[in-house]
Amino acid sequence: MDLKTTYLGLELKNPIVPSAGPLSKDVDSLKQMEDAGAAAVVLYSLFEEQIEHEALEFYHHTESTADSYAEATSYFVNSTEYKAGPEQYLEHIRKAKEALQIPVIASLNGKSKGGWIEYAKKIEQAGADALELNIYRLAADLNVSGQEVEQSYLDIVRSVRAEVKIPIAVKLGPFFSSIANIAHEIEKSGANGLVLFNRFYQPDIDLDTLEVVPNVLLSTPMAMRLPLRWIAILYGRLQADLAATSGIYNEKDVIKMIMAGAKVTQVLSCLLKFGVGHIGDILTRLEYWMEANEYESLTQMRGSMSYNKVADPAQFERANYMKVLHSYK
Repeated sequence: MDLKTTYLGLELKNPIVPSAGPLSKDVDSLKQMEDAGAAAVVLYSLFEEQIEHEALEFYHHTESTADSYAEATSYFVNSTEYKAGPEQYLEHIRKAKEALQIPVIASLNGKSKGGWIEYAKKIEQAGADALELNIYRLAADLNVSGQEVEQSYLDIVRSVRAEVKIPIAVKLGPFFSSIANIAHEIEKSGANGLVLFNRFYQPDIDLDTLEVVPNVLLSTPMAMRLPLRWIAILYGRLQADLAATSGIYNEKDVIKMIMAGAKVTQVLSCLLKFGVGHIGDILTRLEYWMEANEYESLTQMRGSMSYNKVADPAQFERANYMKVLHSYK
C-alpha cells in the first residue's frame, strides 16, 4: 500500500504530520512521534513577542550601564552568548535535525512584518526543511479595512519569501470575505503551501474573578468540516499544496481530506488526547481501509471528491444551504 505523498517539495512516507504545539517542544517527544510513524513534524511556534522581548532584554543589559564606570564594561552581555526564547528556538531546530530522519518544519507566529522576518533566515540557517507562517492578525481597529488586513498578510509572505529559499506554508484563518481570492494572492506572493485552517485563541470570562482568562479547547471532529469544504473548493485551482488541520482524529478524517485534495493532514488534538501512539493506529487503519476499498495509493484518491470532480459541485456552495436546514429531524 503506497501512502507516500509530497508536501512543500518534501517527499513524505505518509500524510500524517503533527502540527505546531506543546508535543514538539521536547526532542524525545519528537522522536516518539517519528517512531510512531509521523512523516514530518511542525515545531511549536516562535512568537513575534518573544523576538521583541529578546531585543528589549539585550538593549536593557547593554544600554542600561552605558554611563557606568569603565570597570563595569565586563558586565556587558556578549551578544554571541545571550540566549532568550528565539535563540533557544534556533537551537531546538538544530537538535531536532540531528535527532530525526523526517523533515522538520519550523513555525513563526507573528502579527506584523517587523523584525521577526529576519528570523526566517536564521531558521533556514539552523537547518529547518520548511517554514510555516502562522500569521495572527486580529483586526480590532475600526479604521483598518479588510483590504489592509489582507495586504498585511501579503507583505509578510513577500518579505519572508525574499529572505529564504526553503519552502513556505501559510497557516490561514477562515475569517476572510473571500477565502479563494486571498489564498490565490498568498500563493502569488510566494507561498508554496496553505494550511487550512488556523484556530485562533479565543478568550473566556471568569465569572468568579471577573477576569478575561485563556481557555484553550481541543478541536473536535466537527471542526474538520470547514477545512474539508475549502480544500475541496481550492483543489486543482491553485499550484500551492493544501494541508488540512483542525478536527482530524482518525483514518476516516484523513481519507476525507485526501479525497478533498489535501497533500497532508496535520494532527494535534487527537495526539494530546490519545497519545502519540495514535499516529500508528491511524496509519494501520488507513491501510486496512484502502485495501478493503481497492485503493493502491493516496494519489489515486486525492481530489476524487473535490469541487471539480463531484457530480454536484453545488453541494459545496450555497445551493445546498436550504436543503441542509430542512434536513434535520
